[in-house]
Amino acid sequence: MTETPAPHALWPAPLAEAAVQATVTVPGSKSVTNRALVLAALASEPGWVRRPLRSRDSQLMSDALRALGVGIEETVSSSSAGEGGEAWRVIPAALHGPATVDVGNAGTVMRFLPPVATLASGDIRFDGDPRSYERPLGQVITALRTLGARIDDDGRGALPLTVQGGGALEGGTVEIDATNSSQFVSALLLSAPRFNQGVEVRHVGTNLPSMPHIRMTVEMLRAAGAQVDTPESGGEKNVWRVAPGALLGRDLVVEPDLSNAQPFLAAALITGGTVTIPDWPRRTTQPGDALRRIFTEMGGSCELNDAGLVFTGTGKIHGIDVDLGEVGELTPGIAAVAALADSESVLRGVQHLRMHETDRLAALTKEINGLGGDVTETADGLRIRPRKLHGGTFHTYDDHRMATAGAVIGLAVEGVLIENVATTAKTLPDFPKMWADMLARAEAAPAGVGA
Repeated sequence: MTETPAPHALWPAPLAEAAVQATVTVPGSKSVTNRALVLAALASEPGWVRRPLRSRDSQLMSDALRALGVGIEETVSSSSAGEGGEAWRVIPAALHGPATVDVGNAGTVMRFLPPVATLASGDIRFDGDPRSYERPLGQVITALRTLGARIDDDGRGALPLTVQGGGALEGGTVEIDATNSSQFVSALLLSAPRFNQGVEVRHVGTNLPSMPHIRMTVEMLRAAGAQVDTPESGGEKNVWRVAPGALLGRDLVVEPDLSNAQPFLAAALITGGTVTIPDWPRRTTQPGDALRRIFTEMGGSCELNDAGLVFTGTGKIHGIDVDLGEVGELTPGIAAVAALADSESVLRGVQHLRMHETDRLAALTKEINGLGGDVTETADGLRIRPRKLHGGTFHTYDDHRMATAGAVIGLAVEGVLIENVATTAKTLPDFPKMWADMLARAEAAPAGVGA
């Protein structure tokens, strides 16, 4: 087994000397796993989360829910649908404190769980990594206070904070500016069925990024029995209403994380090879599904069949002008591919990435340019003019998607050293081994690979 280097060690990104020909089984979706855990914890009966993602973010979520009194039993079993593998049985309980929640640097934990904590009896303290103190949370704090919560944050509008749980929350109508993160909306919707009045969330900002993630939240709420009124279902624009009511315990099989499939699909595009991702859903709310369209426009082709998604590249990469506002998490990987393209790319609509795990726009600009690239920040994204790149250290800023972006560039550029590739454990455990295994299955190199 390939060992993951220690944090902050330099990992030599493997150069692709051949066209990859591989089937890559991608672990479960972090977004689905963590939403499923929250909904199961708030349900009126036990439920199952099958094929969950086991990563730092999902472990932080499960540990936090356990601290609040929820039972989570980890087993290996099969469902009535014949779905085998790892499964977590979630047993709801009366939520209680005192407890301390470590959010790490997980946006879903730091934003989804304070509303849950308002339903607990006792004080729930939230703390995390230093970067978590800088990430936007004030809108969620203010909204919860409007809905009746008591929160002590010493006026920071950020972590660390303490939710003084009263065992219930009144709920009602609240305005929120979710320009910086769609998670602000999802955070309030997920717990809303347990609020006395439910909730009506009105987004009052000028922009709302990552709408697929809100649609994911809504679909999962409805599947658990919640009544949700949305703009898409005939409601007012930028208004979501969730009625109070009991949530059902579900038996849920988690989809593969399509965004985490990105570096492997990029490898096929760059090397002129073929990568198959099993179990790619034919219908999904995951933002990563947009990769089929985006990477096809950049020079590849794909087919969705019984084997999964089969993606093939030609070894030629074209620039793209694309609005990534709804799928911003794909930006680092797309930027990495664009740096190897044959024409300029413009990535738009992702100004909110400045407030993610790191300032992703600044980080991508600095690191790609550090390898000889020509990337400039725009008001809402990046402009990337391809140049011949050279080796060097690619810093990750403790951001998993920066690490995989560096690995993508390293396929075609010799001597790229990834600082702290271990940060990929946030959502993609064993990435170095998966990467090595993919590259081990290769055919004769097409012209241009590694140039």
